Amino acid sequence: MRFWLTFLLMACAAPVWAAHGYALWGDLKYPPGFSHFDYVNPQAPKGGAITLVPNSRATNFDKYNPFTLKGEHPPGLHNEGKNTSLVFETLMTGSADEPAAAYGLLAQDIEVAADRKSVVFKLHPDARFSNGDPVLAKDVKHSFDMVTSKLASPRQRVLLEDIESCVVLGERTVRFTFKNTEKHMPLVAGSVMVFSHKWGAGKPFDKIITDQPIASGPYAIGEVDFGKNITYVRRKDYWGSQLGVQRGAFNFDRVTYKIYLDDTVRLEAFKAGEFDMLEENIARRWARQYYGPKFRSGELTKKEFPNEFPGAYQGYVFNTRKPMFKDARVRQALGLALDFEWMNRQLFYDSYARIPSHFSAKEFVASGKPGEDELEFLEPLRSLLPPEVFGEAALPSSTAPPSSLRANLLKARELLSQAGWNFRDGAMRNAKGEPMVIEMLFDNSSLQRVLTPYQKSLGKLGITLRFRIVDFALAKERLDAFDFDMTSVAYGSSSIPGGSLKDVYGSDSADRQGNLNLWGVHDKAVDKLIEEIERATSYARLRGAARALDRVLGHGYYAVPNWYSPAYRLAFKGRAFQRPEAPPKYYGIQNWVLTTWWSATPQH
Repeated sequence: MRFWLTFLLMACAAPVWAAHGYALWGDLKYPPGFSHFDYVNPQAPKGGAITLVPNSRATNFDKYNPFTLKGEHPPGLHNEGKNTSLVFETLMTGSADEPAAAYGLLAQDIEVAADRKSVVFKLHPDARFSNGDPVLAKDVKHSFDMVTSKLASPRQRVLLEDIESCVVLGERTVRFTFKNTEKHMPLVAGSVMVFSHKWGAGKPFDKIITDQPIASGPYAIGEVDFGKNITYVRRKDYWGSQLGVQRGAFNFDRVTYKIYLDDTVRLEAFKAGEFDMLEENIARRWARQYYGPKFRSGELTKKEFPNEFPGAYQGYVFNTRKPMFKDARVRQALGLALDFEWMNRQLFYDSYARIPSHFSAKEFVASGKPGEDELEFLEPLRSLLPPEVFGEAALPSSTAPPSSLRANLLKARELLSQAGWNFRDGAMRNAKGEPMVIEMLFDNSSLQRVLTPYQKSLGKLGITLRFRIVDFALAKERLDAFDFDMTSVAYGSSSIPGGSLKDVYGSDSADRQGNLNLWGVHDKAVDKLIEEIERATSYARLRGAARALDRVLGHGYYAVPNWYSPAYRLAFKGRAFQRPEAPPKYYGIQNWVLTTWWSATPQH
């Protein structure tokens, strides 16, 4: 700690936080020098192999650089949503059994300045890249400079845009300075993914395409059938295997991802034993197609794992950049045409519930009329908000008695009329006589079955809904360019609001291609509430600001909310794996498997 004393004297200020980790609210669960996370088996044997399919959109891949806009990277390479990277590491890593907390990974010590305008990371002296080089401060700065440059995806820049600078203080010491004093900023800085300055051998960052990453993670890229399959091989020399945050994790010697572009082919391939595990998101398939001799014998197992942490926000998103969706009354009307209760009975085996909020954690969900905790944030914005915001929270439409689809469609017609759309000459038309014709863009053909009842309901209003089914690459290209009317989207979830809110709802990202603000939310009130969330000084203020934001977004009717399952559905080779007794509270099923399960026969 001699360095820290020297630094403190130089800085003339005591740190507000100097520790092995950082918690946004309250204390860290795990003390300094902890041996392992509670949800892992620290004695899990290493060895064996696992073959998976991506649990995200099915797509092939054409590059190894996950930080640039053009092209697609393979699964397992980037830290996205509840999935972890096998190759790249961050300065800090979260625990899956506590919210809004992270512990040092590449960083051995974390020191937050008293004014909260900066954080200093001291790198672990043992940290090594796959080429044997030590991980140094210059590599951290290089990584930050690259992913925030114009050569990187704009999504990367938005996530890190509140970091003002990254400065090398010493060989293994680096300081991030912030544009604000928001409490979550040390976690943002700690999320920077680090790679060697030698990666790409001096090429422009966007020209690093098929150069194998030089990174510090537990795996390196092995055999590749480009665009089809990729295997990651566990590094025998991985530097961090005995860290408390890594002990008992990443137990497989080989992790292979196979790409199947067709859902039916993928399921049959699983039954034939071509890979080991399959997460199922379609209730109908889970109920009717997961059977056969191998299931009866126990060779294959289907099991539902509880998910205490509600899922990501999912919905049919309106592109409000389109003139026909500018008016919130139009968007509300289109939402009224979805008959979820009928769909749940007839299509989903009554296995789903409707998503009620833009936030997954229940304590941040707006309900009823706004309380004093919300009004503190809403009242200063009253002139920017519709009066409805100060009434009951907007809930997804329902056809449960005494409501009905007919009653909802009548209300929808009234809203459309108020917005200047009226039924004449066999169609819903605007003042210019133009019919309302909507193209729904998606890359999964199975959605057509689910969307057909919605299409028929809209047809009763004189609205034409057309389906545009394309491959993932084209869908991504069009979404990145905001070239769509409606689309089906699932946004990543978080236990604590913050982080990506600007990217998803902020005005600055509404017109930046490649960002997550697909709905085109461009609202000063929303921007102000995001700022209040980011600068919250207590959990109570965070909760009030988040509920206020949820209320405003709900009354914006930016999407037709979808539904969620309270359990993960997982089919796997029942005798091939062992696992901890129970999953942690905040987990994604495939990430839990990948990081904590182990082979029942771990031969090397």
